[in-house]
Amino acid sequence: MASSTFPTVNKCTSIGREKHTVVADMDGTLLIGRSSFPYFALIAFEAGGVLRLLFYLLASPIAGLLYYFISESAGIQVLIFASMAGMKLSSIESVARAVLPKFYSGDLHPETWRVFSSCGKRCVLTANPRIMVEPFLKDFLGADLVLGTEIGTYKGRATGLICKDGILVGEKKADALKKAFGEEQPDVGLGDRLTDAPFMALCKEGYIVPSKPKVKAVTSDKLPKPIIFHDGRLVQKPTPLMALLIILWIPIGFPLACLRIAAGSLLPMKMVYHAFWALGVRVIVKGTPPPPVEKSNQTGVLFICSHRTLLDPIFLSTALRRPIPAVTYSVSRLSEIISPIKTVRLSRDRATDASMIKKLLKEGDLAICPEGTTCREPFLLRFSALFAELTDELVPVAMVNRMSMFHGTTARGWKGMDPFYFFMNPSPVYEVTFLNKLPTELTCGSGKSSHDVANYIQRVIAATLSYECTSFTRRDKYRALAGNDGTVVEKPKANKVMGC
Repeated sequence: MASSTFPTVNKCTSIGREKHTVVADMDGTLLIGRSSFPYFALIAFEAGGVLRLLFYLLASPIAGLLYYFISESAGIQVLIFASMAGMKLSSIESVARAVLPKFYSGDLHPETWRVFSSCGKRCVLTANPRIMVEPFLKDFLGADLVLGTEIGTYKGRATGLICKDGILVGEKKADALKKAFGEEQPDVGLGDRLTDAPFMALCKEGYIVPSKPKVKAVTSDKLPKPIIFHDGRLVQKPTPLMALLIILWIPIGFPLACLRIAAGSLLPMKMVYHAFWALGVRVIVKGTPPPPVEKSNQTGVLFICSHRTLLDPIFLSTALRRPIPAVTYSVSRLSEIISPIKTVRLSRDRATDASMIKKLLKEGDLAICPEGTTCREPFLLRFSALFAELTDELVPVAMVNRMSMFHGTTARGWKGMDPFYFFMNPSPVYEVTFLNKLPTELTCGSGKSSHDVANYIQRVIAATLSYECTSFTRRDKYRALAGNDGTVVEKPKANKVMGC
């Protein structure tokens, strides 16, 4: 057994290794979990949809039998084929860049990370496809070299087969290490199973990571790079049981989502709050909202909302029991059609947008999400300062939601499905907290700059939610998740910004 040949990782010192090279396995070593099932399931669902996830789930028992009774490589081959065959390489790369890091980072082994992060040169040697793990390992863990299984391709698509070097298991891991390092001998080798022994024996020191499923993962604040942006529809890691529940729930959840959307779109806004509760959508209202505008010569209140999903203005209206128009950085046509409130697209031209918002405020109250895009993590993106120049009637609103199965936002997929995915959750929750109206002495009308006002409101909302303020923008998010700046060109019109 490898565990009897090598000492355990807790006996490995992490002091004075700045010039050392470490080589680590991934599943069961860098990660606490020894199974790569959930991560292949994420590839299957996020790049291929629910039917692909079903095919993958049906194939997994075969993979398990091969893995435990025939060979490790045969089982992994089945997982690769079931999750990736026929997929566009660009889709796999997109999921690997935008979706997997969030789930990988939540399973990082503390003892392995202590040793791995202390070394000056870091290499990961894994049986997983390199295309699947490299973005996380290099961008978030600072790996200098990733040696993984190379998948076969044809005309930009994965064949589901493996290149001639095969799956990196056992002696093939040792061969890959020799090929990469030549005569150089790595200082530290970290593995967790018998098949890791060949490559660990090539290192000056070898340490085994014992299986301890109850060990606590590294907390996010100890990661070298926080994960602020991530994409994908699934909230929880798709273990075999969770994957089965998702497949069984979708035929029930989609009609339920349509019913909830119909209730929100067709019923008077005074009734929507109660209809949502009857249909399992929890709307929690905190604080004291301002009364509606009554005087014809009085401008409306501008509600400044933190942005969690494109449904923020709708749940704001639900909390107020009256429809509040919203200005958006464009939403899908389907979302506009089913929206129970008036939505007005911003043109991205400062003068034009300012004129339009002033006009809308003369007609009554208005909602805006100055972040310009959504963020799932406990961070607030930079607030655009334009709103502060247009009125002194500003009411900050802290929005937060809770979902158990699906995320109601996407940067890579079709945004028209965002409301459906949110309402497909068994019992989604939206919490709307009305904060105090901004005092006159803190507005632009009293001499404050628009940037000072915007930053102040950002800090107030962040403090209410226990979130962290950032200077990241919409462009930063889309470059990280979608590989573009978040703009799309429409033929008859000028450039517009995608989604919320």
